[in-house]
Amino acid sequence: MILGVPATELLALAGLIIIAGVVTGILAGLFGIGGGALIVPVLYEVFRVLGVPDEVRFQLCVGTSIAIIVPTNVLSFITHRGKGAVMMGVVRAWALPAIAGVAVGSSIAAFAPGSVLKIAFVLIASVIAGKLLFGRDSWRMADDLPGSAGMIGYGFCIGLASSLMGISGGSVANMIMTLHGKPIHSAVATSAGLGVPITVVGTIGYILAGLPQQPLLPPFSIGFVSLIGFALMAPVASFTAPYGAQLAHALSKRRLEIAFGCFLLLASARFIASVI
Repeated sequence: MILGVPATELLALAGLIIIAGVVTGILAGLFGIGGGALIVPVLYEVFRVLGVPDEVRFQLCVGTSIAIIVPTNVLSFITHRGKGAVMMGVVRAWALPAIAGVAVGSSIAAFAPGSVLKIAFVLIASVIAGKLLFGRDSWRMADDLPGSAGMIGYGFCIGLASSLMGISGGSVANMIMTLHGKPIHSAVATSAGLGVPITVVGTIGYILAGLPQQPLLPPFSIGFVSLIGFALMAPVASFTAPYGAQLAHALSKRRLEIAFGCFLLLASARFIASVI
């Protein structure tokens, strides 16, 4: 027994999360993303095997995913800012509305059933998958980002989507910026900057949202954040990501887009099946 928890249960949890970290790291390296859209489906299966009740399982996946990608986002932002690639004006314009969106998403997680978050994941993932599978680099909604009102709306939507899906917002923010004529490298760097407040506030929000559900959660969870998941999955995923990146070099950019788009659709189908 460790702090009243059977050692076998802790070892099972640790072992499954390490395996999930290996899978997530390879997939993240392969698809070239930070991983929230990958972490949530993988953790969902881990917590299912561990018998986490369905009414809190998806919320735990989302909250843990957001916590796991905090350090990745901070390091990525520091690196990109050092190279002068971050559009800080965009980050400042989106930061407060995005935080408001995260707060709304965390509130939804506190009171709504897990099926609501699953449906949100499916809708957002399907939009991203559609852009990956059928989009073109030449697609444009406008030649530049909108004025203050439009930026507030975009920021709120990015924060809300991030909080509901368990991501840093990079996929959504990148899509918005490239559709408004911003170069992909600047879009990626700016998304990393915006991801810092989104993931930090999102982690705090999911901890608070999950405190009333503490008896239903697995050992060493604080609210909807699994500390074991955070401590084990983040470093393991970081260690294995380079192997996925090496595999990515053998594939074309278009094949990677198709592969990730199909992964999102498969994950969405899995969540739809669990709701029905």
